[in-house]
Amino acid sequence: MTQVLILIGSTSDEPVMKESVRYLEWFGISCEMHVASAHRDPKKVVALTEGAEAAGTKVLIAAAGMAAALPGVVAAHTQLPVLGVPLEGGLPGGIDALYSIVQMPPGLPVGTLAVGKAGARNAAVLAARILGMTDKVIRAKLEEFKEMGYKL
Repeated sequence: MTQVLILIGSTSDEPVMKESVRYLEWFGISCEMHVASAHRDPKKVVALTEGAEAAGTKVLIAAAGMAAALPGVVAAHTQLPVLGVPLEGGLPGGIDALYSIVQMPPGLPVGTLAVGKAGARNAAVLAARILGMTDKVIRAKLEEFKEMGYKL
């Protein structure tokens, strides 16, 4: 069972989002990462998103740059929590992606994190906090993470 599903818009996003994987694995959280572009392969995005809950997934992380449509499309096709990670790729600092993810319409919430690797790491920590509400093992790892000064 995959607890956290990570969707990225292109293979160029992998180096940044491997930080999410690294953190999730440290917390003992199972995860998968798939390349699924909201623009180039929307059917794949919808299939992965709509099938996630039935497969046992509890949290989705969607990362994209520039127009950053991916997190919003994911949020439109699930009732699970969606965490959006804006990535650099368009305007300097990824500000275009940040604005795109922050400005979701009412009723389609996406928890928006920082741009880049910091956002990838925090998405994993936030997913752990969500899962840790009902999982004592993850909750204990969160306490250990705190004692380590919030760094791996």
